[in-house]
Amino acid sequence: MKVLLMSRIDTPEVLAYADEIRHLLLSLGYTVALEEGTADVLGERGEALGETDAGIVVAVGGDGTVLLAVQMMKRQIPVIGINRGHVGFLADLEDREVPAFFMNLHEGMRLDRRMRISLFHEGEHLGEALNEAVIVTARPAKMLRFTIIIDGIEVEEFRADGLIIATPTGSTAYAMSGGGPIVDPKFDGFLLVPLAPYMLSSRPHLIDSGRNLKIRLESTKPAQIVLDGRGDLTLGSGAEISVRRSDAPAVFVDAGKNFFLKVREKLHNL
Repeated sequence: MKVLLMSRIDTPEVLAYADEIRHLLLSLGYTVALEEGTADVLGERGEALGETDAGIVVAVGGDGTVLLAVQMMKRQIPVIGINRGHVGFLADLEDREVPAFFMNLHEGMRLDRRMRISLFHEGEHLGEALNEAVIVTARPAKMLRFTIIIDGIEVEEFRADGLIIATPTGSTAYAMSGGGPIVDPKFDGFLLVPLAPYMLSSRPHLIDSGRNLKIRLESTKPAQIVLDGRGDLTLGSGAEISVRRSDAPAVFVDAGKNFFLKVREKLHNL
């Protein structure tokens, strides 16, 4: 099996550990290629994530490394993350688990597909997100006004510092910090979490992905939309964002971790 190895590149210790993983995989009979950004830092030749023919991607780092890997793919390849970050909800493997996992992977690979959201503005595809899209003001300390439209009906209008549009996978990320619920990743829906709403009655919403969901920005103040913590697109007053379930879910190699036990373990370590 061919593996594409991708590492967080801003920490020498993580890069050194990724090189150890490469040699481990080679010793176990895997064919290993380096993702081109990782290879460049190591002074070697690599392969672009969007063009590789690898069967799986091994991402060494934290959840940010896994999110970046998913974003960079033109077609979704199964990913397994090795946690070298702080929490690691998406990076399933810890150091001690790595050797046994890859020794046994040849015997079969179970996959876990995770819903992503796809966002559009005036028919233009803005991008996709595995964790969340966040709409925030471009001017600090200025509130925004939003209207939530479901199946053509304006169901709520509120003022807040911003709005998180999360997937169930993203419910344990920024949405959780914003006061949203933890959602079973098997659920197929959108989670809306207002950031510091002006009225206490403005609460998180969990909406089935089969509904037609739109977010309209009513404020005259400029706003930005950020997808999985990367990039920032400017939105003008009256901008209307359509939120849909992506046709291309992220694909993870199932490491056999129970989601609810993982949440308990990770949250106790924060």
